[in-house]
Amino acid sequence: MKLTVIGSSGSFGGPGNPCSSYLVEHEGHRILLDFGNGALGELQRYGDVYDLQAVILSHLHADHCVDMCGYYVARKYRPGGVPLPLLPVWGPSGTRERIAKAYDTDDAECESVFDFRNVLEGAPEGATGNSFETGPFTVRVTRVDHPVEAYAIRLEAAGRTLVYSGDTGPCEALDHLAKGADLLLAEASFQEPRDDGLVGLHLNGREAGESATVGGVGRLVLTHIPPWTDAELNLTAARAAYDGQVNLATPGAVFQI
Repeated sequence: MKLTVIGSSGSFGGPGNPCSSYLVEHEGHRILLDFGNGALGELQRYGDVYDLQAVILSHLHADHCVDMCGYYVARKYRPGGVPLPLLPVWGPSGTRERIAKAYDTDDAECESVFDFRNVLEGAPEGATGNSFETGPFTVRVTRVDHPVEAYAIRLEAAGRTLVYSGDTGPCEALDHLAKGADLLLAEASFQEPRDDGLVGLHLNGREAGESATVGGVGRLVLTHIPPWTDAELNLTAARAAYDGQVNLATPGAVFQI
């Protein structure tokens, strides 16, 4: 698998850094994890903007999904050529309605471009996790600790594993999903001691490192760090809690998994 960081800023974009969006490629299959504000422009640096086979949204906060609106325009009104096939878009409940409302159109118009699928589709009633396949990837999701319906995402292909935390506070669900992953892409929005006492929202650097240690992951990459958080402090804190390799997710960074 190849992971390319399209944008890694948390909550709002930073200078030269869009919000969360990550391109994952394997055997010619290209999927996008999250599509935050500013990501569509940067995505065009990394190949044909139409050459995506799926989008998976971890949750519906704007910094993780709002550029779906621009992508709707790009696919629907592309000049010339034959109409593009419907693009599978997996997300939490209400994804179709949220994107349609954000663009100020109706559900049917959105469905003329995207094939919306609930990440829990096919799971037993009341389940907080599920698995499905797209191209060569087996995808597992699990509900994590955030104020809205939010999921961590595990991608497996050719015996290799990437886990993306999405947005979450410390939780056993993330630790369990990350077990044995080759790379954990973990948010580290909060900073100690500034954000101590805020629970059920985000991880700090130490907590991301602790999750990587509990999961026994091969490598940790910190992401979703807002412009007002000191990324180097979080990097140091993560390294104190985890003995493996730790990197910061920066726009354009590539990780071979």
